[in-house]
Amino acid sequence: MKPNRTLLAAAVTGALVAGTVSYTDLLQKILPNAHAASEVATPTAYGLPDFTELVTRTSPAVVSVRVTETMPTSNRGMPPGLDPNNPYYEFFKRFGSPGGEGGEGALRQGEGSGFIISGDGYVVTNAHVVSHADDVMVLLADKRELKAKVVGVDETSDVAVLKLDASNLPSLKIGDANTLKVGEWVVAIGSPFGFDHTVSAGVVSAKGRSLPNGGYVPFIQTDVALNPGNSGGPLLNLRGEVVGVNSQIYSRSGGYMGLSFAIPIDLAMNVQAQLVQHGKVARGRLGVSVQAINQQLADSFGLPLPTGALVSGVLPGTAADKAGIKVGDVILKIDGKVIDEPGLLSRTIAEQKPGVAVALDIIRAGKPQSIAVKLGEAETSTIALADNDSDGRATGRLGAAVRALDTDMKRESGLDHGVLVERVAGPAARAGLRPGDVILAVNSEQVKDPATLQRAIAAAPKSVALLVKRDQAEIYIPIKLG
Repeated sequence: MKPNRTLLAAAVTGALVAGTVSYTDLLQKILPNAHAASEVATPTAYGLPDFTELVTRTSPAVVSVRVTETMPTSNRGMPPGLDPNNPYYEFFKRFGSPGGEGGEGALRQGEGSGFIISGDGYVVTNAHVVSHADDVMVLLADKRELKAKVVGVDETSDVAVLKLDASNLPSLKIGDANTLKVGEWVVAIGSPFGFDHTVSAGVVSAKGRSLPNGGYVPFIQTDVALNPGNSGGPLLNLRGEVVGVNSQIYSRSGGYMGLSFAIPIDLAMNVQAQLVQHGKVARGRLGVSVQAINQQLADSFGLPLPTGALVSGVLPGTAADKAGIKVGDVILKIDGKVIDEPGLLSRTIAEQKPGVAVALDIIRAGKPQSIAVKLGEAETSTIALADNDSDGRATGRLGAAVRALDTDMKRESGLDHGVLVERVAGPAARAGLRPGDVILAVNSEQVKDPATLQRAIAAAPKSVALLVKRDQAEIYIPIKLG
């Protein structure tokens, strides 16, 4: 078959490469005093970098992350990718596929990558690798497999932090993504399709890329070959320093098509520090919706160039509303930093701490002016209740992943508190809690946000009663905790 011939060709090629004399060996024979290991990857005889020493030095700190997820019972047996408009969708939703297993739901396994940032066992990976995991195992380069605790997950930046119960582990040196230059060589190490410690290389294609689903992250774009399983692995410069966390690829086929995107390491480490210290990430919030400015809009608003962020909406009660920002204002600068497109505005505001005062330079009705704004706090995204239970699964005593209600949810539901249930397993699933439920209280204690719920569950004895809003009804659900 064709696939077998392809694999065979790859194996033969590998055998031929393994039998050749490396450039480093040749260099040592010609120049006995030359150092094989250098701070920067050395060029080959053809002018291209030799990554062998870099990979040897950094690979021990790169890990494979293997996760197990319990699918909700309601989704058990649902054929993957079945459109909700398909006439068979409701049948599979209600009854599952023939031969479906009973119990709480089918198990699904996944795989990603990560890297160790400290000798005491902290690991950085992607949020989408572990955010719904019941069990997380980390495979080290020395073949040890260790259970990992999910310290925190930030879905906004797609960064997660794991903790291993180990010491004296190899770790990677953190670099500076701001010094990266377009055209610079970079290297990725990860586990595409489960092939651990796979190395691929390329160049930085662009910086500060805004993606439709990337929130405020200014992605590093590269042409490094990444595939499913590379997520969460390090992007390294030629000094072996981490400059990014590999996160996404652009693909119409599901495989690599030449466009890969990494989270800048300075952003990732800022998120990591907040997750370790506080369990969540605090971000500033302005409270406006903005759009890009083209030449026609620039002419309409009397701008010399199509630059800045045009305010198309101001949310009531937010920092922008209180400061007097109006629809039609064009934001040009924040604290002197030029805002040339809406994505940069979102990123700059999110990087600020809540409560910080910033100065906005705007154009209003063709006239420049400055407005001082005291920023609010962005609503928390998903926080999984990730304290390991007695079975070692990272679902918490409750067994639910929840997130705060956003402004639209509060307006539509008429609620001013509560958390939305996104996924259930273990005790929560057995008790009948469902995705889409809103948890209003634990016993008689009001739940304001995910952190409130987490504290209440941690302090509870063997069981709790959750006040839940489901559709138009409010009911108490008793749950025996793990």
